Amino acid sequence: MRVIGGQAKGVKLKSLKGLKTRPTSDRVKESLFNILAPYIPNSKVLDLFSGTGNLGIEAVSRGASCAYLIEKNKKCYNIIKENISKTKLNDKIEVFIQDVFLSIKNFGKNKEKFDIIFMDPPYLKGFVIPCIEEIHNNKLLNLEGLIVVEHDINDNLPPKIGRLIKFKERRYGNTIISFYSEED
Repeated sequence: MRVIGGQAKGVKLKSLKGLKTRPTSDRVKESLFNILAPYIPNSKVLDLFSGTGNLGIEAVSRGASCAYLIEKNKKCYNIIKENISKTKLNDKIEVFIQDVFLSIKNFGKNKEKFDIIFMDPPYLKGFVIPCIEEIHNNKLLNLEGLIVVEHDINDNLPPKIGRLIKFKERRYGNTIISFYSEED
């Protein structure tokens, strides 16, 4: 796994051994960031269930102004810190060792808004819909912002959650990436 574009291109990222994390593959990540290219420059990014920091780091490497990475696992948190250090993007990325739902509520209380929110939760554990509902309820998404959800093919997501509509979906083997934004 490596940073595939931008300022930190080619830097190898560390991952937790075993199956506790499932980092987005380089192939899927490259396709995803080709889709997101127009949205990345100067964007404010939130990376939930961050794992290795892979997606947030890639976004900042490609020109996002800042990223907040949320991970509750201490071992993953340490790997994220190491990966950020390797890429020399420390000044633009902040990592929180915290539960995702608590982070969403805290960002909501502080009236934080994001242009891109990545979600790559453990597959088939029921996190996606409640998490999107919390993002919506706490008004974390900028008006033209996107929520990008990586999920299992068997995790069927509804076309609409609150005022958020699924406007695009891409399949990569058993992985699907769904894109949500505010309805007009």
